Amino acid sequence: MNFSSKLLENAVAEFAKLPGVGQKTALRLVLHLLNQDKQEVERFSGAISKLRNEIQFCSVCHNISDLSICEICASNKRDRSLICVVEDTRDVMAIENTNQYNGVYHVLGGLISPMDGIGPSDLQVDTLVERLKTNEAKEIIFALSATMEGDTTLFYLHKRVKSFNITISTIARGIAFGGELEYVDEITLGRSITTRVPYENSLTK
Repeated sequence: MNFSSKLLENAVAEFAKLPGVGQKTALRLVLHLLNQDKQEVERFSGAISKLRNEIQFCSVCHNISDLSICEICASNKRDRSLICVVEDTRDVMAIENTNQYNGVYHVLGGLISPMDGIGPSDLQVDTLVERLKTNEAKEIIFALSATMEGDTTLFYLHKRVKSFNITISTIARGIAFGGELEYVDEITLGRSITTRVPYENSLTK
């Protein structure tokens, strides 16, 4: 792609680094910004810069937050005896949109994937175990994507937490194998939360 401006080329190159954005889409986005008022573009760039510099991760569940403790963990309306373990913030948002869950979360920050060099030590597993030691949790729900990485992570987590006196369950598999949680429709995801099954039972299916 030939550019008439080095500044334009550099901006397109940066946008093209975003997931799912090719050069043509990146060019369309950059040209759109060029057609906006300078104040609009400054608000846009300012929001991105502020996001990167000021965003925090909840010290309890590791969800993305504006404060050291996220709104979910800080709420006295949430059931702290119920912990839903998810891969990342996108899954928290997907489950919250179902309006079928009133417990709290634990965000792992990824899934075990030896092919990508991601092991248990790269995830927030130890902090999950520490949370369970407080005896506040009565049930833990594994809400991980139905992928090979998700199942590997689930199996490892079960070994780490099975010694605790808590109910261990997993979301019902109304989700096809290979499906990412964030792309599942809200009705199916909500139903899979409410009809969760004991983890041991899921191993026989």
